Parts: sequence; structure tokens; C-alpha cells
Amino acid sequence: MTAADRRARPAGVPWDEANRLALVAELDVLRVRLVAYPGEADRAELAAAEGRLAAARALLDRPSALDALAAALRLTGFERAVLLLATGPELAGEVADELTAAHGQPRPTFGLALAALPGPHWSALTPDGPLRRWDLVRLLDPDTPTGSPLVAEERVLHHLMGVRYLEPDLAAVARPVPPPAPLPPAFAAVAATIRTVWEHGRPAVLQGPQPANLPVVAAAAADAAGRELRLVAVADLPSAVRDRDRLLRLIGRESLFAPAAWAFDADGARPEDTRALIRALGTLPAPVAVLGAVDTVLADGVLVGVPRLPIAERAAALNDALDRHLADRAAGEAAAVAGVFDLALPDLELAAGDVAAGAPLWQACRARSRSRYGGQARVVRPRAGWADLVLPDTHVAQLRSLVAAVHHRTRVLHDWGFADRSSRGLGTAALFAGPSGTGKTLAAEVIAHELGLDLVVVDLSQVVSKFIGETEKNLSRVFDAAEDGAAVLLFDEADTLFGKRTEVRDSHDRYANLEVGYMLQRMESFTGLAILTTNARSVLDQAFLRRLRIVVTFPYPDRAARETLWRRAFPAGVPADVDPERLAGVDLPGGGIAAAALTAAYLGADGERITGEQVATATRWELAKNGRSLGGR
Repeated sequence: MTAADRRARPAGVPWDEANRLALVAELDVLRVRLVAYPGEADRAELAAAEGRLAAARALLDRPSALDALAAALRLTGFERAVLLLATGPELAGEVADELTAAHGQPRPTFGLALAALPGPHWSALTPDGPLRRWDLVRLLDPDTPTGSPLVAEERVLHHLMGVRYLEPDLAAVARPVPPPAPLPPAFAAVAATIRTVWEHGRPAVLQGPQPANLPVVAAAAADAAGRELRLVAVADLPSAVRDRDRLLRLIGRESLFAPAAWAFDADGARPEDTRALIRALGTLPAPVAVLGAVDTVLADGVLVGVPRLPIAERAAALNDALDRHLADRAAGEAAAVAGVFDLALPDLELAAGDVAAGAPLWQACRARSRSRYGGQARVVRPRAGWADLVLPDTHVAQLRSLVAAVHHRTRVLHDWGFADRSSRGLGTAALFAGPSGTGKTLAAEVIAHELGLDLVVVDLSQVVSKFIGETEKNLSRVFDAAEDGAAVLLFDEADTLFGKRTEVRDSHDRYANLEVGYMLQRMESFTGLAILTTNARSVLDQAFLRRLRIVVTFPYPDRAARETLWRRAFPAGVPADVDPERLAGVDLPGGGIAAAALTAAYLGADGERITGEQVATATRWELAKNGRSLGGR
């Protein structure tokens, strides 16, 4: 094979890289000849080839893939030469023939490298040396290091030939995360902090209330550093230490081949796995971020908080997304929607796509904002309207003011500057107090329906825990999900959680008081609408009452109100013999009247209409629930 043949461009490889690699291969051939036939090799030809290689590098004004790899790993001249020698049989076919003729095998050995290459040192092939630590070169027979053939890994050969791809074992667990464009200012500041952490060689541990934003910010930091972010779920890493370490070595090697940064999502991973990962990440030759809650001392990682976006930046991001999708919307609509729906950036993009496909902006954001509450709350799709409420006008006005507070959040908090004065109390908290059955829960449903939001009813039996600290964690998850989902949060029988703090007599009292204290703080920082109902207002902690935006006391219905409730008890068109004026004399609250009407409907479902006797029977049964009869309360 002639020198011209060796300089031919391999298929699919750019000419400049192919030409340089051919020259590298030519040098390798000549050096092997020096070892195999020291008396016959033409040293002048070797010098000329080295001169051509130097000229090619100068013309291309960038290092070869081999030189870049050697620089990144700080390889010694001997280690670089060993790597080059190991690639010889693959990069130049006659090298294998000449080695076989001279030494009886087609591959060079470490002993041959020690004898023939300048500056030899034994540590070049130790397991913790860069050539073997990053799986660039391996010994076919590790038990005889000097006599074992040297083999360059296939991925290394492809890299030196200019072919880019991701190691298959990594491609199965890693995905690229494109950088956002543009990045809101609050997130841009966080991305700059992440870059500073990386510049100091430390892993960045990203935490925030919206997990979907964490990889977005990490991708922006990586892009600013001229790198591509690749995301790996910690739960997808092998559980066996040896297998996990091998995968981390592959990640390290890929980082040497291409400018990448790596993010490890700790969501769903065991805490011990995440802690072990953080300790191991310091050895990777690439910027690293760990995403999500990490229950460990951050001795090796630097904690970086990723906050929620302010309303103005959220509105701007939504407008940008709508512009990218060429989606129509009314003037100022994005600002009003952003004041209610706190979507992460990826969800804003999806909602904008839905709008471009024809969905109304409000409904698109509502659909994309729905959160999962597990067994700690149930989501109600509200249907009741204002006509279903029977309350004095003053009480209805109070309820309507809650709707207005949500609708005008952007104007009041951002445009008028109230949010700049304090970060506390930016949400709306209301207490509905009154006897059972007076319409407190119904009023919450009416408000949610008027706002076009879901009603999330907290299941206190699943939230309150006997284990120390678990109640606070459960509540935190519910509040965070409600903020993300822009839902109306309803705590029925709130006195269970918000009772008065007591004198501390034992550890139980101390932790009970801590729970109340946490609830006070979390209610004050909650940015959405939270409604609490109670039948016993007097038992609530006064510090909590001071933090409420509004308190609505639901009255027990008088005779006139009960008559109105009976007139509305049956849907329009239902054939029923009802005498609202007479039934109003029965002492039932609104909830009892609604329950009696439904029972009467089931009693009359076999006939053509609901009879007055069936309504009377249902009313007696409803009274009997509380040990009462039609003769008295």
C-alpha cells in the first residue's frame, strides 16, 4: 500500500479529518517498521511523514481527534504513542501483516511498546491509568501485561475516524435535552450559577418545586458552556456497583469524545443510590448535575435552587411559546392566564401547541396543569353555579370577591407592585365557617366552576400521620401539586389541622404545635386559592385566622331560605309533587334538603312521578339521621 493509498478518504469521513487520520496511520506504520525491521526502515521517510502531519495540523488550525483526546486526558507522550500503536492494525491493514511477520501475532504488545517507543513507563497500562480507566485500550490477557496483545476499543476507533454516535449501552438510558430559547431571566441567573459550580469542578444539585424545569435550566447552563446536556434517570442505572461503575466510565469516555454535560434525575431513585452516585460523580471529566431532592449531606455537590417564575416572566414565556407556534390569542390574555396557571416551561410549550391546534388558551393551560395527588386528595370537576347557592347577598358578594382575587392577580400583584413588597401572602386563603349542611363545600365548588379550575379536596385521613414529620411532608406535596395545577384547594373540617396550639406537656404536644406552625407558614406562602371549612370556628388558632383573606360565616337557613332550597331541590322537568311552603317548616339545612330530594327520587323512580308521600318519607329518614322526627328538632 502506498502513502497515497493510506491518505485516501474513508467513506463518510470529512476530507480534512480523513487526511489527518491517514497521516497518523502512516506514521504508525513507519514506527512499527522501525520496531520490526530496524535496519531496513527509511528514517527519512518517517521524518517526512511527520513533517506532512505537522503541516496538515497547521493548515487545519485545530488538533486531531487523537491530539484532543491526549490533551483532555493529559496523556504522556508514551501513553499517546501506546494508544496510537494499539490502533495501528485497524487503521492501516498492513500493520497487522508486518507485526505477524516480525513477532508472530497481528497486534502489538505492551512489551513491544516499552521496548520501542520513547519515554516508556510501566504506569501507562495500570488499571487506574487513563488508557484503561476510560476503556481506551484493553489487554486481551490481563494476567500477562507485557505479553498481552493491546486492543483499542471499537468506540475509540470510530471516534478517531471522526464518526460520532452514542455508546449503545448509554443510548439505552440517556436522552439529549435541547436548550430552551429564550430562557426567562430568573432561570438565566440560575443557569449562570450552575456554570460557576461546574467551573469549580463540583456537581450541581438542582432542587425546586417544579421538577420539569430542572433539566431545562441545566440544558441552558450546558449550552452556555458549549456542551450538550444528556439526561439519565438514576433509577435506570444498574443496581450492582460494578455495573454502575462501568456505565459511569462509559459516560466519562463519551465526555472525552464530545463536549457534553450530564444530568442525573433522582426522581424515583432510592436515596442510598443517589448518595453513592454523587460520591462517584466527582471522577467524571465533564460537568454534572443531579436533579431532584437529595436526602444527604452535600459534601461533594453544591445545592442550587430553581424557583418558580414570577408572573411577569411566566407571561412572557407563554407569549414567546405562542409566537413560536403561531397561536392566536386575545391581547393581554397570556398575562391573565399566567397569573393563574403556574406551568413549567415544557408544559407552557405543550399548551401553546394545543392552542395552535384550536384549543382555547385557558382550557389548554388547565389541561396541561393538572397534577397528580395520589391518595392524598381527590379531584372534583365542579358543575354547581351561583344559582345553586341560597345565601344572603352579602355572603354571595364575599364569595364573588374570591373569584375576583384570582382573576386579577396579575394586575394587583405585578402591575400594581404588591408582590414587590413581600413574598408572603400572595395567595388567597378563605375560611367558610358554619353548621354542617349550610353550603360550605357547595360554595367552594361554585367558585372553582366560576374560575374554570378543578376543585381538589384534601383527604385528611391520608395526610395526617402519626409519624413525626410525615404530616408536613404530605401537606407539602399537596400544596406544591395544587400550585402547579392551579386548582382550588379545599380542606374540609380544617380544625383537624388548624387547631389551637397548646401548652407543651410532652413530646406529642410539641410536635402537634410544630405541625400547626408549619401549616401557618405554608398557607402564607401558598400562591393559589385555598378554602378551609369548619363547623367549629372557635377551636381554630388565632394566628391562623389573622392570615386569612376572608372569612364567610354560613348561616343556618331560615324558613324563607328553606323554601327556596326546596324549590330548587329537584332538577327542572322532574315530575315531583312538592309543597315547598309546607316543607319549609321542616328544620333541615340545605345539605339535608338536597339529600332528602335525592332519596325521594330513588323512591319514586319506579313510577311516573315522585309523590308527596315519598318526599315526606325521605324527609323523615333525613331527620332520623340525627335522632329527630317531624315533630321537632
